[in-house]
Amino acid sequence: MFVDEINVKLIAGNGGDGCTSFHHEKCMPNLGPDGGNGGRGSNIIFEVDKGLKTLVDLRYMKIVKGEKGTNGKGSDRTGANAEDIIIKVPQGTVITDLDNNKILCDLINDKDSFVVAKGGRGGKGNKFFATHDNPAPKTSEKGEPGEIKNVKCELKVLADIGLIGFPSVGKSTILSVISASKPKIAAYHFTTLNPNLGVVKLRDGRSFVMADLPGLIEGASEGLGLGLKFLRHASRTKILAHVIDMGSEEGRDPINDFKIIQNEIDKYNQGLEKKKLVVIANKMDLPNANDNLKKFKKQYPNLDIVAISAFSLEGIEDLVIKLADELDNIPEEEIVSNNNEVLYKFEEEKPFTIKKDNDVWVVSGEKVERLFKMTRFDEDESVMRFAKKLKNMGVEDELELMGAKKGDDVIICDYVFQFKD
Repeated sequence: MFVDEINVKLIAGNGGDGCTSFHHEKCMPNLGPDGGNGGRGSNIIFEVDKGLKTLVDLRYMKIVKGEKGTNGKGSDRTGANAEDIIIKVPQGTVITDLDNNKILCDLINDKDSFVVAKGGRGGKGNKFFATHDNPAPKTSEKGEPGEIKNVKCELKVLADIGLIGFPSVGKSTILSVISASKPKIAAYHFTTLNPNLGVVKLRDGRSFVMADLPGLIEGASEGLGLGLKFLRHASRTKILAHVIDMGSEEGRDPINDFKIIQNEIDKYNQGLEKKKLVVIANKMDLPNANDNLKKFKKQYPNLDIVAISAFSLEGIEDLVIKLADELDNIPEEEIVSNNNEVLYKFEEEKPFTIKKDNDVWVVSGEKVERLFKMTRFDEDESVMRFAKKLKNMGVEDELELMGAKKGDDVIICDYVFQFKD
C-alpha cells in the first residue's frame, strides 16, 4: 500500500527528577548534599531508511510517546537517559509542524536524521545548587517536560525524471517499456493513483530513475483531481518530461493540453516552472499525429521535443538517450526543499504573557509553565527559587504595571497564588 501523508502526535519523554539527598555516615550526619541529577527523556527522531518507499508503517501510529528519564539518586548518582525513539521514513520525507505550518525537516539522503520532538532534560539534584553562601541546599528540580508536537509526515518521491501530463496520455506505458517497472495500465483515466518508479538502464552503462506521476487535470494547483499529490511529487525531480497525446486519440488538442498543464505548474509556484522540460510526443503511430506535431512545433519552436510511439516502440531509444544526456548537463547538487519555510528559531520568544480574567490574573507562557512543572512545591527552598525566577523574568513588575494589588489571585498552570508586592 502506498501511503504518502500521515499525521502523528509526538510526545517526547519527560526528564527524570533530581534528588534531594545529604551524604551521611555513622556519627557524621551532615557531610553535605549528594542528590544526583535526573536523566534525559526520550527524544523522538525521524531517520531515513532508503529501503522504505512509503509511509505505511506510520499509518497506525496516531500517538508516539517517549519514556521518562530515570530519577537521580543519593550518593551523587545521575539517572539514566531514556532510550530515544527512532522512526524510520523513506527518502524525501518532509516533517511539518501542524500547529504553525512550518517545515521542521526535509529528509533527503540515506541515514539523514532529525530530532523532531526533544526529550526533557533531567532535573538538577540538590548537589548542583550548592554554593558558598548555601552549602547545603534543600532543593532539587523535577524533570523538564518533553516536547509535544502534532506533525504531518509528507513523502515527496525522489526521481531524476518525472513523467507529467493529462491522464491516459501513455505515461505508464512509457515507463513500462523503458524500465523493469510494471505499473498498472488500463483504458480509463487515473489508472495511476500513486507514483510508480522505474530504473532505466542504457547500453552505455548510464542509468536514471523515472517516476510516472498521477495524471493532472485543469485546476490541479487548486486541489482538483489528483493534482496536489502530483505536484508535490514532481517538485523533487530534476527534469519534467511532459507527455502529450499527439495522436489526439480522445479528440483532445495537444497544444491546448500543453497550455493547461504548464499553467497549472506555473500557478503551483514551487519552482517547477524553472525545471528543465522535455516534451514527449507520444502515440505517433496514430493517423493525425504527424500533422499535430507540425502544428505543435510551429507553436513552440524552442522546446525540446522527442517523437515516440510507446505502442510500437518507435523512438524509445532516442528518448532514453536524450533524457540521459539532459541529466548529464544538470549539475549534481543536493536536493533541497522547495518550500522555504524551514523553522529556525533565532528570536527569543517572550517568556510569559499576562491577562486578566474577571478578578484573576492569568500568567502563561512556555518558560513560566516549564519552570512551574519543574518546581517541587513541597520544598520551601524550591518555592523561594520559583518566586525568585519569576521576579527575574519580570512577572512581578509586569503585574504591578497592569494594576495587580496585594492579595490578588494569580493563576499559573491552574495553580492559584496570591500576589505580594
